[in-house]
Amino acid sequence: MIHVAASILAADFARLEHHVDEAMVAGAGWVHVDVMDGHFVPNITMGPLVVRALRPLVDRRGGVMDVHLMIEHPERYIDVFVEAGADVITVHIEACVHIHRVLGQIRDRGCKAGVAINPGTALASLDAVLDHVDLVCVMSVNPGFGGQAFIPESVDRVRALRERVGEAVHIEVDGGVGPDNGSTLIHAGADVLVAGSALFGGADMRAAVRGIAGFV
Repeated sequence: MIHVAASILAADFARLEHHVDEAMVAGAGWVHVDVMDGHFVPNITMGPLVVRALRPLVDRRGGVMDVHLMIEHPERYIDVFVEAGADVITVHIEACVHIHRVLGQIRDRGCKAGVAINPGTALASLDAVLDHVDLVCVMSVNPGFGGQAFIPESVDRVRALRERVGEAVHIEVDGGVGPDNGSTLIHAGADVLVAGSALFGGADMRAAVRGIAGFV
């Protein structure tokens, strides 16, 4: 099953609940929350209050709250994001000195554990943790800002990763994803596609979701 995750970084924050609801009605079953601290990545975005505010909407629509921590020392904030309503919490392999401990902390709190990898980090760095994760997020841009151009080599990384993990782990792709590359990524092995600008920036969200998910 292919999941489209609506990245709220590209949503209209003046009407955030309504805009996210539109995306979910259009078929985006996951809500993707990018948390940035201005240290691990050169931007500051949002925190657990936004997750908590959107949790009732996600429940009403039967969706998944997908929290992506692009922050240093994520272990300090796992509990607060669990309490705010996260279903999946993803941390970066590059940000965690004790990655097994952090992934175990996420799972112990009843959430799915994800690990993200930046475009310049070798896939081999994930080998020691693949048995401890439910999701791997392949960054297809350098993290920090929305609206960046997709890095084409990401397709080969997804394909190689799928060969490593088999079918038991979700492979999520985040950055520059849209109708023009969704089908390619799905054929390479991705099953969760994060879309921000391609979803919230257009006039027809339903068509965007279908295009991203490879239906048109």
